[in-house]
Amino acid sequence: MDHDTATDKLYHDAKTIIGVLEQRAEVSLQVAAADHFRKVLLLSAASYFEHRMCSSVLEFVRERAGGSALVENFVRNKAVERQYHTWFAWEERNANKFWGWFGSEFRVHMTAKVKEDDDLRLSVQAFLELGNERNKLIHQDYATFPLNKTLDEIYALYRQALKFVDHLPGLLRDYDRLRTEI
Repeated sequence: MDHDTATDKLYHDAKTIIGVLEQRAEVSLQVAAADHFRKVLLLSAASYFEHRMCSSVLEFVRERAGGSALVENFVRNKAVERQYHTWFAWEERNANKFWGWFGSEFRVHMTAKVKEDDDLRLSVQAFLELGNERNKLIHQDYATFPLNKTLDEIYALYRQALKFVDHLPGLLRDYDRLRTEI
């Protein structure tokens, strides 16, 4: 799925502003803007992913529960609201903890699938790296946090991680459909 999200727009706007400052030889402002935009882009990407992941899980639950508001509300209130950051072991380079929330069989299935699909594996790793960097940024003094990635590096991770976020609904549905056919 190809996107032109608010995060994409933020990146392109940041590149334009930094380019204008460079053309005007405003080196101090260029450095300050680049530092600011790197952090904002990281937060924008992580926030966007949180929204998409939570929405995908809730949509899947809604479908599988036959539209039951009771089931959906229970999952939203107990498993989604203020729980997203517990879904993953952010420091890890795999999503095994997340897969495990859907059961050990799904975890085994997805671990194997990720091993055989380099694109999915790299996408999951990029997703977790962005989430981990976001956590460090938020919890280690935002204003002075030394983010060691360029704007372009953060954007490249975002674009790579987007593949995982885009494919999650299909991964859940495909596996669930496979399990119900057995």
